[in-house]
Amino acid sequence: MTTPRTSRSILKRGVMIAGAATIGIGLAAGIADGALKLDHPAFAQPIQLSGVQSQLPSFADMVDKVKPAVVSVRVKTRLVAENGGGEGGIEGLPPGHPLERFFRRFEEEERGMRPGRPQPRQGMSQGSGFFVSQDGYVVTNNHVVQNADEVQLVTNDGKTLNAKVIGTDPRTDLALLKVSDGGNYPFVQLSQAKPRIGDWVLAVGNPFGLGGTVTAGIVSAQGRDIGSGPYDDYLQIDAAVNRGNSGGPTFNQNGEVVGVNTAIFSPSGGNVGIAFAIPASTVNQVVEALKKDGKVARGYIGVQIQPVTDEVADAIGLKQAQGALVASAERNSPAAKAGIRRGDTILALNGEKISDARELSRRVALLPPGSKARITVWRDGQERELSFEVGRLPS
Repeated sequence: MTTPRTSRSILKRGVMIAGAATIGIGLAAGIADGALKLDHPAFAQPIQLSGVQSQLPSFADMVDKVKPAVVSVRVKTRLVAENGGGEGGIEGLPPGHPLERFFRRFEEEERGMRPGRPQPRQGMSQGSGFFVSQDGYVVTNNHVVQNADEVQLVTNDGKTLNAKVIGTDPRTDLALLKVSDGGNYPFVQLSQAKPRIGDWVLAVGNPFGLGGTVTAGIVSAQGRDIGSGPYDDYLQIDAAVNRGNSGGPTFNQNGEVVGVNTAIFSPSGGNVGIAFAIPASTVNQVVEALKKDGKVARGYIGVQIQPVTDEVADAIGLKQAQGALVASAERNSPAAKAGIRRGDTILALNGEKISDARELSRRVALLPPGSKARITVWRDGQERELSFEVGRLPS
């Protein structure tokens, strides 16, 4: 921690020294004329920045358009702690200490509790969300409303609205809310186009409970796998995203939502320029399913898969490393019934090539349970096409 602080302080001194040197040149010019003159050319010529300013983007019009659709999400959660103790044991005693039970009972009696009875506790959490329909549907993160006992939305103009959870999808960390009272709410559209790396984006949300905060940046990368689940396919953005931005939207320059902010990479817990957003294509699919059923039904094939490395490709006769290698097929699964077996390499699904194991997981999950599908496998040096009925992923 010492080195970064030292570097910043050195940088600041460097800026100050450079400024002093510039003033010194101006003073020397004045002294050379025999006197210090405030109307000397070194002081009289203002720096012209109009050309630079005209090249910088302004998001003001877009912010005016989209900001009313973004809300702060406030959640009350009800938790139960056994014997009122919670986590971490009794202060001053290590967990499992012989006297822990005695001191815990003493504390309960001091608070007027009855020993042995679980005590309810209420917590608070805050996040962000946004309207996706005129009649009051709101998208946010699952982890924002998890274990919610009460949900309130605070709009851009300060109104507080009661809402209920329509459905959640922990696998993509998305949740759908609905305002309890009817109304005509401002809403935004989910983008149908995939953003390009380098595109300008704008994040709006509720960082640290401040509400209505706007930050700008670019799309830094696509298809990020951060280890949160089998369907990781995140956009990486460098717009400032902090705690409380979870569930908030990331907009393109047309005012369309390209992603839902869900996670940050940060050793300190604050913004370091690496944030991850769920792509709009995923959001759209999940929202439609939650509206209809309150949950997401995903396709299931029943195989354990692993990546195809260059060494594996050489060993099985593939020209390049692609597809997903089958480690095993579960008994009585759709894959087993279709004849897929250990050692097969899945190359395509319904005629479309599979680049890697992660893509296969995502593509199978999008198939409607009960539908028919075709899968192309590489076995014994040649391609084979097999048919199967898509199963339903167990909850």
